[in-house]
Amino acid sequence: MAVMDRLRVRTTLLIPLLVLSFGCTLLSLLVIRTLVQRQAKASLASDLRHSVMTYQNLERQRRQMLLNESALVADLPSLKALMTTHDARTIEDGGSEFWDVSGSDLFALLDQNGQLIVYYSRGVTLNRTSVEQALKTALQRSDDVTIHSVDGRLYELAIAPLVFGEKATGTRLGFVATAYAIDELVAREVSQASAAEVAFTTGQQVVASTLKPDLEHQFLSQLNSVLHSSPEGSRIHLGDEDYLATPVCLQPSSTTADALAAPQLIVLKSFAQATEFIRQINRWVLALGLLALLAGTIMFVSVSQAITQPLEDLVGGTRALAQGDFDYKLSENGAAEIRELSRAFDRMRIQLQSTQKDLIDSERLATIGRMASSISHDLRHYLSAMYANAEFMSAGSLSQPEREELLQEVQDAVQGMTDLLDSLLLFTQTGRALHPEYQSIAVILQRAVNMVRSHPAARDVRITVAELSSLTVWVDEQKLGRAVYNILLNACQAARRGAGPATVSRSLVEDRDSIHIRIADNGPGVPEAIQQTIFLPFVSEGRESGIGLGLTLARQIAQEHGGNITLSQTTQERTIFTITIPKTAAPAYNSEPGKEVARAQAPLQGRG
Repeated sequence: MAVMDRLRVRTTLLIPLLVLSFGCTLLSLLVIRTLVQRQAKASLASDLRHSVMTYQNLERQRRQMLLNESALVADLPSLKALMTTHDARTIEDGGSEFWDVSGSDLFALLDQNGQLIVYYSRGVTLNRTSVEQALKTALQRSDDVTIHSVDGRLYELAIAPLVFGEKATGTRLGFVATAYAIDELVAREVSQASAAEVAFTTGQQVVASTLKPDLEHQFLSQLNSVLHSSPEGSRIHLGDEDYLATPVCLQPSSTTADALAAPQLIVLKSFAQATEFIRQINRWVLALGLLALLAGTIMFVSVSQAITQPLEDLVGGTRALAQGDFDYKLSENGAAEIRELSRAFDRMRIQLQSTQKDLIDSERLATIGRMASSISHDLRHYLSAMYANAEFMSAGSLSQPEREELLQEVQDAVQGMTDLLDSLLLFTQTGRALHPEYQSIAVILQRAVNMVRSHPAARDVRITVAELSSLTVWVDEQKLGRAVYNILLNACQAARRGAGPATVSRSLVEDRDSIHIRIADNGPGVPEAIQQTIFLPFVSEGRESGIGLGLTLARQIAQEHGGNITLSQTTQERTIFTITIPKTAAPAYNSEPGKEVARAQAPLQGRG
């Protein structure tokens, strides 16, 4: 163990890996590769040639059957009589009967010029243009039966002429085309006959195969190399097995490029038999493998003890640091790199602790400075107003209405100072435990509206309130009411700076999980420069009073209740703030989910 502590991690891992690799893997592979590869390659190549020949014999039988069926349908007198009408709609109405007789997957009738009149297909609906193109190509070929791709499906197609009278001298009435789809059923039949997996392809697309979906996806990624392989086939890997794949072109082509794009049959022969032979050989190396495994296990146990335990201690220290614990004790055991990493981690932890402390101190001083600057400015403003108005009131020449007006201004200044001190007090209390109770949301919101109407900032502001729900929620009434009050007060101040008559509206929307309190005003909107920082402390723009804590407090209160507050819309004519509170602890509610609670109570107008 002392020697292991002095070794580097790379050396510590290499020793057991080399022993196991050379002890088990090298000897096993040398024996198996020598005995198996030669036999497996020859056996699979022979089986693959036999599978291809089996398919070709089966295909000849299918082609002959399709030709006979097409000829029989073409000799039906009733079909010839139908074609003599030369009326497309009549032929279309009567053609379905002959399609049923043929039992084919694709049945088409063409006029004497080879133009498509009507076609019928089973399964998915085919594109008429694709069908016409396939029939046109088939008519141009000299082969009796051809294979074509129509809308990504393969069809084996036979076309027979419809002749009134003798075939050689009679009058041609048109053509009848019958086709069978080369689908999964055909693929299974070919697979059973050839004792191999098969796949029908066209271009770079698999039309039908006997492969499982996951193997088919892997096969597609290797299809290009299979199509370019030699006649002996190419070796590919699908899933946990190797296959020898040989392509067979189903549609003769004049060029190599056309041949690659033409329909193909890919026959895949598994190396399963070779794998079974490998298992037999493995019995010879089993004893040697067990011996190497025993030695390797002993080495790995000792090595893992020396490496993993210090690493686990280091991981524990990282998690403790993430949770703010700077006193977690790290182990000093392990390899040289691990001990060096532990010491580096300790140095980093000490530096982070020092940096965090400096950052907190700096942020605290900055916050105190911003707060002191804002408070001193507002307090001087209120005190100056009170002092000046008190001097004016002492003058004996003032009338009673003038004295009452000056007294009102003194009261406004006192109200402003009270709001300022209340905001500061509540700001210092955020984060403390809530005192929730079941409260009527309507009562909480109405109290907030009444408080705002008595505030000087609500003078000449028209406040409209939508009808409220009878829902009761599990909230801290005082804090939630303060949050709504702050948003309403800000809305009133903003509305008074707008171009038109100052208006503030408030509504309540419920869904299944939450309630949404929406407060809108027709003020000039929130400037873009502070939209991202408007909820931070001491951020304000164009306010009449306050120190920029209203929105900050409202957001913190909403978050303490498990919700949030968002600026959902701001324009030159309309600004909307939304307070979202979850209803997870609320009792059953009466309104349907997503329904906006009452829209239009008669508008109310308030003055301070």
